[in-house]
Amino acid sequence: MARRALLAAGLLGVLGGQARGEHEIQYRYIVLGYVADARGQAASATPVELVRNKTGFSYLAETDANGFFLIIARLGDESAGEPLTLRVGRAATTIAARFDPANHAAHRGTRVDVKGETFQERAAFFQPTLARFMATEIR
Repeated sequence: MARRALLAAGLLGVLGGQARGEHEIQYRYIVLGYVADARGQAASATPVELVRNKTGFSYLAETDANGFFLIIARLGDESAGEPLTLRVGRAATTIAARFDPANHAAHRGTRVDVKGETFQERAAFFQPTLARFMATEIR
């Protein structure tokens, strides 16, 4: 719970503050989702890694008790379409950083859910999931 509160505090500073430069919306890409085992049970304390294939730089996270994870990667406008590798436990998939580089108002990211070793990208669920996460953490 303390880790989740720290993440929320960091997101509030990054997502909701008046920060300039690299903390502005056009410099980040958020990958979030839920991880479950093959039976559909939430997989807590599972390591999650997002790797920029172009640079090899990785961003690390761990699922919470509900299997939820959130990773904020530093990607600028020039990174639209860049391939990223998402590793969850021993499984991995490649996703593309899809966003409109001209839009500096909307949060950029995607939702990827994992069941067992099967990944399902649900980009349409990204904004509502992020909003729900932020509303839960602010209370």
